[in-house]
Amino acid sequence: MEQKNAINKNARPAAASAPKSEEKGGGGAFAAIVIPLAFVVALVLFNFVLGNNANFQGNNNENLPLPGNMLGTIYKGGVIVPVLLTLLILVITFTIERLLTIGKAKGSKSIESFVRSIRQKLNTNDVNGAVAVCDQQKGSVANVVKAGLMKYKEMEQDRVMEKDQKVLAIQKEIEESTALELPMLEKNLVILSTIASVATLVGLLGTVFGMIRAFSALANAGAPDASALSTGISEALINTAFGIGTSALAIIAYNYFTSKIDALTYSIDEAGFSIIQTFAAQHGETHHGATETYKA
Repeated sequence: MEQKNAINKNARPAAASAPKSEEKGGGGAFAAIVIPLAFVVALVLFNFVLGNNANFQGNNNENLPLPGNMLGTIYKGGVIVPVLLTLLILVITFTIERLLTIGKAKGSKSIESFVRSIRQKLNTNDVNGAVAVCDQQKGSVANVVKAGLMKYKEMEQDRVMEKDQKVLAIQKEIEESTALELPMLEKNLVILSTIASVATLVGLLGTVFGMIRAFSALANAGAPDASALSTGISEALINTAFGIGTSALAIIAYNYFTSKIDALTYSIDEAGFSIIQTFAAQHGETHHGATETYKA
């Protein structure tokens, strides 16, 4: 158990240092394309779908929306609506992109079944069989485990290094492979977390603008108009509802993907522990120095 905990402590910091280079690569380019494209799509939807004259009285989007027509009502939310539409499109886009990426990283079958197969092969000292399981599984998790297994085989052939050095070499190989493979799973999650915080604030900003317009119209009219006031408030609150809904979707997506990444990381830790434990068991007792290293 001490060895397993040591793997968890040692592996995660290495993985945390890699996203910088990864974020500047494919993930950054994808976001740089998607964000302005989402804004363009939002403008098109706002002007030609929500702002379609058929949604308004007298076939004119300058008039009030038709009774019960939500598209026209949302359009009357004002200039903040395209921004909220952009945030919603981004949430949907990055959610789909993360689903595909994490699904590919997991491999061809369930991760629990994969780890179980690896442990079974290692229990019988069938390292080649474990490598074959990794080739069948594919994905980031299998790549990390395979790297550890290949280092296992290399250390078996080594006649120069001490036993504790070999164990540490296998552990380091697993850590380095994790640092290369797993950070791509966290790409674009920062965008989801940002939208989760910003969407509600943007919606409230739109509501404030709407309320200002509504009361300004009443002041200019010279006489209280309950119907105009209620219509203005209804239109303004559309922004709040839109913002809260977008924020809720972003929070759900972010927490879901975070839990999935944690599960994949734990599976790698579990498989890595099995690899190191098997090597230690098959090659005699670990020296005192190596044991202290794992406990550190």
